[in-house]
Amino acid sequence: MYKANEVSEKLAVVGFGANMISYLTQQMHLPLAKAATTLTNFGGTASLTPLLGAFVSDAYLGRFWTITASSIIYQIGMISLTASAVLPHFRPPSCVGNQPCQEASTWQLSILYASLALTAVGAGGIRPCVVAFGADQFDGSDPKQKTRTWKFFNWYYFCMGVAILVAVTVVVYVQDNVGWGWGLGIPTVAMGVSVVSFVVGYPMYRNLEPVGSPFTRLAQVVVGAVKKRGVGMVGVGELYKNDELDEAISLDGKLIHTDQFTFFDKAAIVTDEDDLVKPDLWRLSTVHRVEELKSLIRMGPIWAAGILVFTAAAQQSTFSLQQARTMDRHVGRSSFLIPPGSMSVFTILSMLFTITVYDRLLIPAARRLTGLDRGISFFNRMGVGFTISVAATLVAGFVEVKRKQAAGEHGLTDEPRVTIPMTVFWLVPQYALHGAAEAFMSIGHLEFFYDQAPESMKSTATALFWMSISMGNYASTLIVSLVHRLSAGPNGSNWLPDNNLNRGRLEYFYWLITALQVLNLGYYVVCARFYTYKPVEVRGKKEEVCMEDMTTTSV
Repeated sequence: MYKANEVSEKLAVVGFGANMISYLTQQMHLPLAKAATTLTNFGGTASLTPLLGAFVSDAYLGRFWTITASSIIYQIGMISLTASAVLPHFRPPSCVGNQPCQEASTWQLSILYASLALTAVGAGGIRPCVVAFGADQFDGSDPKQKTRTWKFFNWYYFCMGVAILVAVTVVVYVQDNVGWGWGLGIPTVAMGVSVVSFVVGYPMYRNLEPVGSPFTRLAQVVVGAVKKRGVGMVGVGELYKNDELDEAISLDGKLIHTDQFTFFDKAAIVTDEDDLVKPDLWRLSTVHRVEELKSLIRMGPIWAAGILVFTAAAQQSTFSLQQARTMDRHVGRSSFLIPPGSMSVFTILSMLFTITVYDRLLIPAARRLTGLDRGISFFNRMGVGFTISVAATLVAGFVEVKRKQAAGEHGLTDEPRVTIPMTVFWLVPQYALHGAAEAFMSIGHLEFFYDQAPESMKSTATALFWMSISMGNYASTLIVSLVHRLSAGPNGSNWLPDNNLNRGRLEYFYWLITALQVLNLGYYVVCARFYTYKPVEVRGKKEEVCMEDMTTTSV
């Protein structure tokens, strides 16, 4: 049931997101660069709100009720968006002949942005909680069930891929050929079904109660360390421990002291002013709570490395889609035209194929070589994804050179609305490479956050995954804006022109992202090489969680 909610949410968000660039440029008549930044800003906001959702879930409502409330908010946003597509007053008039199209007015854009904002807030409660809620159904202290948790991440992403596949084929086709009212109405109904199906399954779920705000505990450690900054360090054995106090936030095991970021250990030093029975947590924290903060700090550099991969992937729904719109989209000799927004089907098919091969063939083979339950470490998995993503944007640049060359050969350089006699299937390699990169990098990233985050911060950890997507979208907005501004020539030339992609230098833009990704890959290798895994004491036995991965991390 919980999978049905996320599948329906993904169908809804991709159902209008995959083709929204077409809606903004053709229905709302926004310039291409403005439409692209609008989408990446929305994507960034929708991926940033999971931090708020994670906070509410972990501190107050728990995952089930956070998902339920957020789904209802999302549903309201979808209904509003569908209404704006159906009612003509919410859109500018249609274009007439070769006359300039009238851009959407401020109030029309306000309705659109308000609808998108509601869906962003709703997604903020769904995204960080559904993955963690699904993983909660397995007992992390049971070795057999923990192995099933890693398989869950693969099949979670597989189910998401199937939902996205339906969205970019059926839903996008309806939007382009039937109408935007129906095209947005289908995802809206799907979201309504998801809310009902999720709530009905309540008696079957394993629900974990919220244990207080993790952000408050992190702040208490920082404040406590600052207050005791002048206190001399003591031996590790003398640092404050309180099993009863930490019981609710360490059901699967306690974090053990590490020698990194020792300044924060001062928060666990006991002084004469401290009450050990009822401690003031803004002065005295346990070792477990100090290590929670250290764990998140250690995860930071790996989190940051994922941003540029999502920046590269964001171009599929903007400039790659516009490339497809200018090309021959016929399938063979038939009259059927592939909707530009459906080109991402090749990304999804590639991702689904890669996940299946990885789960059924690569993991069993790798398990025999490495002895790891998950086959290869999440660091190695992410490293493969980073490398494939570099290849994707590199290939995209060469394909754009070929596309513009075809336009020039047929005298269509200054005819942006005329189809270039070059099959759209030239774009398949870059879409497919992005799909393979996502299968390795995104799932590996998600595994890393869930595995290395403190036990009581699983929703927050998943929110960090979405936050990296958010930063990737914002980085895309920044790069597009800077390139658009700095590449503008006195004669109106631009790498990223608003109205005629044939006169642009989109290949330079792709190769700029490629160069940034190469530098980012080097940064990631260094971060992965020197990463320290969190140590956990399980049932009285000191166990270095993921210690096996340390011996095989060579990205």
